[in-house]
Amino acid sequence: MSPQNSKPLYTVPGLTTKAGGQVIDLLVPRLHALNDLALTLKHIHWNVVGPHFIAVHEMLDPQTVAVRDMADSAAERIAALGGEPQGTPGALVAGRTWDDYSVGRADAIAHLGALGLVYAGIIEDHRKAAAKAADIDPVTEDLLIEHLRALEQFQWFVRAHLESGSGALATSGARTENQAAGAAAAGSGKAAAGKTANAARTAKKTPGKRPR
Repeated sequence: MSPQNSKPLYTVPGLTTKAGGQVIDLLVPRLHALNDLALTLKHIHWNVVGPHFIAVHEMLDPQTVAVRDMADSAAERIAALGGEPQGTPGALVAGRTWDDYSVGRADAIAHLGALGLVYAGIIEDHRKAAAKAADIDPVTEDLLIEHLRALEQFQWFVRAHLESGSGALATSGARTENQAAGAAAAGSGKAAAGKTANAARTAKKTPGKRPR
């Protein structure tokens, strides 16, 4: 983080420069996380394959646009508070505390398993930042809550592909992106096998009819 961010020379009316610096310190990691998420969403958009390709491919573009808008609003809030938002790749890599997204070309469901974990981490950190901002600057808290409303909806869209009819989550217990991707793919395979078995049983009970 640059010295200008930690100790702004001015900030918004009603906040001290010390408080403004504290809020900037909360927002800088969120900006990096949102920029990273937008790039990750595009990476997945380009690398999904398999039967669910088009549905996932098209689902991710509106999410990417929305996340880019979130990053823009976070950066503009940093600037309004007297900070210096850093949007360069080098600043992102230097400031982040996580590694690159680890799944390359893969089945769409596998990617969704990993993406669900990515969203979970970002949402958890956004919630922590919003809780800390509440005691300093309710305007920034409100901004982060607005982000959370959309981020949690996007994670729900992803999670719905990974749930069974009983509500069990295929990626439950996964701690890494690769583990989540593997669990999601395995869960999808089991579901497909179950549908095939049910269809075969139906065919035996109704001779002459093609199972649907």
